[in-house]
Amino acid sequence: MGYLLAAFRTCDGQAPLTDLHHLLHFPLMQPAFLVIAAGAYLLGSIPVGWVLMRIFRRQDIRSVGSGNIGATNVLRSGGKGLGLATFVLDVLKGATAVYLGGLLGAHLLPDVPVRNLQALAALCAVLGHVFPVWLRFRGGKGVATGFGVFLVCAPWAALAAIALFFVVLGITRYVSLGSILGALSFPIFAWFTVSPRSAFFIAVQISVSLLIVAKHHENIRRLFRGTENRIGARKPA
Repeated sequence: MGYLLAAFRTCDGQAPLTDLHHLLHFPLMQPAFLVIAAGAYLLGSIPVGWVLMRIFRRQDIRSVGSGNIGATNVLRSGGKGLGLATFVLDVLKGATAVYLGGLLGAHLLPDVPVRNLQALAALCAVLGHVFPVWLRFRGGKGVATGFGVFLVCAPWAALAAIALFFVVLGITRYVSLGSILGALSFPIFAWFTVSPRSAFFIAVQISVSLLIVAKHHENIRRLFRGTENRIGARKPA
């Protein structure tokens, strides 16, 4: 426990983090860390798109369109209403996980910076969405949930990243390109808007951004080939 507590304390901007192996001693964590991590993962793992399509369309979203459970595939397969509902609820589950993680941590671990506890919850919530236990670890790409988690702990950076997403979407009509550039831009925006800058928090930002980009690997291939779908494009007959 001492190693992880030291890492969380020294990376809050007050003292330099010189011993990175402190961050790797998760087996020594207090139960409170595990509660926050597990709770955030379970909240993030709620497969909103899958549930909504089951209820309103009697379909398994994994068997239609791209097979992804996220808002974009629900939008294309289930309509604008379900797509918007999926996006909003995915954002809310991420934001809730981080808010509750920070709130719980502030009571159980008062010596640990709240921002670092929020970062832990953020990472676990996005992992839950991308690898949900309920769907054999085949989830979404983490864009909406990633926006939700950072909307709580780095709101200005999250708003700047989502603004870039909409600019790219408006120009190119590629949701995937907007998502990739928005994800990559977030750590940059956070660097200038979050203070003090926590080493652990920065590591989580970069990890989540790279995870989102990695989940778009098929979209990246299609972008290079010129076969990626555009929002509003007519489907071939």
